[in-house]
Amino acid sequence: MPRSKKDVPLKRKSARKKTKTAKQQFPTKSLKAVGKSRAEGIRLFNLAGRPTKQQFQQVYGERGHLLTWAQRSEAGVPAEKFQAALAAKQSGRKDAKPSIPPLTVKD
Repeated sequence: MPRSKKDVPLKRKSARKKTKTAKQQFPTKSLKAVGKSRAEGIRLFNLAGRPTKQQFQQVYGERGHLLTWAQRSEAGVPAEKFQAALAAKQSGRKDAKPSIPPLTVKD
């Protein structure tokens, strides 16, 4: 046997199969369901006026930017009322104006 082959361990498939551990499978959403959930989140984000991380924290608290829209709604401020809640939290701001003007369709 050549010298370069002496120190190489044997490559047997049966030995590899025994060392693998079974990974736990978690149920995942289908790609269509994931896309629908993401699209709904983006729709609500736009409806809320595209708030920043700091604005989320100002309205919902320190970890407000990590909440889902459903959790934010349960907290008492849904996406539709986000700008009004933000205006109430900010000092010196009298009227609730969205950060970007609403889209209008021109005929």
